[in-house]
Amino acid sequence: MAQQLQQTETTAIREARRVMEVCNACRYCEGYCAVFPAMELRRQFSSGDLHYLANLCHSCRSCYYACQYAAPHPFDLNPPRALAEVRAETYQQYAWPKRFAGLLSRNGVIVSLVISLSIALLLLLAGLLLSPQSLFGTHTGSGAFYAVIPYEAMVYPASAIFLFGLVAMFIGFRRFWALSDHSLVTKDGWLQALKDVATLRYLGNDGAGCSYPDMAFSNARRHFHQLVMYGFLLCFAATAVATLYDHLFNWQAPYDYLSIPVVLGTLGGLGLVIGCSGLFWLKFIADPVPGAPNMLGMDVAFILLLFAVALSGLLLLALRETAVMGLLLVLHLGFVLGFFLLLPYSKFVHAIYRLAALIRYAIERREAPESRAE
Repeated sequence: MAQQLQQTETTAIREARRVMEVCNACRYCEGYCAVFPAMELRRQFSSGDLHYLANLCHSCRSCYYACQYAAPHPFDLNPPRALAEVRAETYQQYAWPKRFAGLLSRNGVIVSLVISLSIALLLLLAGLLLSPQSLFGTHTGSGAFYAVIPYEAMVYPASAIFLFGLVAMFIGFRRFWALSDHSLVTKDGWLQALKDVATLRYLGNDGAGCSYPDMAFSNARRHFHQLVMYGFLLCFAATAVATLYDHLFNWQAPYDYLSIPVVLGTLGGLGLVIGCSGLFWLKFIADPVPGAPNMLGMDVAFILLLFAVALSGLLLLALRETAVMGLLLVLHLGFVLGFFLLLPYSKFVHAIYRLAALIRYAIERREAPESRAE
């Protein structure tokens, strides 16, 4: 299967190969990010090589604005767009199951909202059928959420959907890595890659940042992206701690405002709301020329859905002791389950493939006789 994927030739692959061949001859941008040192280790570019390089690219656009061969030059080089279009293809080529691969590639916002609101509607109907008074009543104290939606109806579907998403992303990760000749069992590669992810090292030319707008370089995208990344991790940590509370100590949600899960979730939710708002703003003031138009729907869908998860969660926290708690709980769970269900087919997978690409880059950099990565 991996060999078939590697041999796939598309218009995007051919254009990316043309761009990389010219860049490899020029090498003016070799210090801008990880893509160019990795490119220089190659003389030919297979489809698998281009998938790897495309996912190393963080789309900071520094190379495009510095390129002497960009339009109006006849070569018309546009590395960020060429690599972004290949990157979009990797999301579909390595997805599992294959039939869901193009779920968000078109009309991503509509698909994500329809799925999330459909799940919320099902939960609402379940709540009304079980007890309308529970849905619209005021509930306080331990187990208040389960007075609206029973534990089994809340936890079991969410766990199954989340587990499916993890399995699907793991298979995609393995398919992507299968094109490499390196072993995943490498402590140094993982440590360096995780450090690069944690600092978003390559999101901007040597710390100068991305170009927003009018070729003015700024680290705004790096900071908003970090708010989203660490906000998501804090929310995940809050859920993990709450799970331990429930299963080990039999302490049922909602918890006190100063409890560990609530503090972590509040900080994470605020980070997500601010970060997603910032990324959404930057998405629409950015220069469209070095971007990939076919990625816009998927990008916006992911940002909006993550924003909806965070905002509905914060509203639920603030109004959990009022009569609107039931409706907010249903809406929040609908967004959460929709997010989990779409996880392997959304822009979230860029984190999976980028991590794999950074691990491979760290290995190549260590094995290269004279590394140019630093």
